[in-house]
Amino acid sequence: MNIVLIGYRGTGKTSVGITLSKRLGKAFCDTDDYIQKKAKRPISDMVSVEGWAFFRAKERQAIREVSCFDDCVIAAGGGAVLDPENVENLKRNGVVVLLEATIQTIHKRMRCDKRTDQQRPGLTGNDPYKEIEEVLELRRPFYQSAMDFSVDTTSKSIDQVFDEIVQKLGEYG
Repeated sequence: MNIVLIGYRGTGKTSVGITLSKRLGKAFCDTDDYIQKKAKRPISDMVSVEGWAFFRAKERQAIREVSCFDDCVIAAGGGAVLDPENVENLKRNGVVVLLEATIQTIHKRMRCDKRTDQQRPGLTGNDPYKEIEEVLELRRPFYQSAMDFSVDTTSKSIDQVFDEIVQKLGEYG
């Protein structure tokens, strides 16, 4: 059974995922990294040259593949839940954990993340704070329907988030 982390950029999917994988002795796969490695180019390049539809198709294929892994922690891209096929594949062999944070926290984390420009191209062309607000509003119902449970990472350390996920996984099944 996989542990699948979903949520907006900057909610801690990669950081928490790496910690979960190390401490639980599971493999780790970040779908964005997986896509870039297979395509041999950054996501920002894919989006600027071929567009978002091209990237989403690559993402769908990657999720189809990584969903077949077993006993893995998977950090899914922030928009992966917009595609029902992705959600179905991720849930087939995984418990889906939504990581959430306030808009202010996400904005701050994204500003401090060196990967933001290379790997995380803008989604709307708006000011980053406004973009987070708008995109979160649009995605919230998708995140809610895909998740098995959620953890708010806003004011918690990675250790605290880890402990909460492990506790909830125990309660979950």
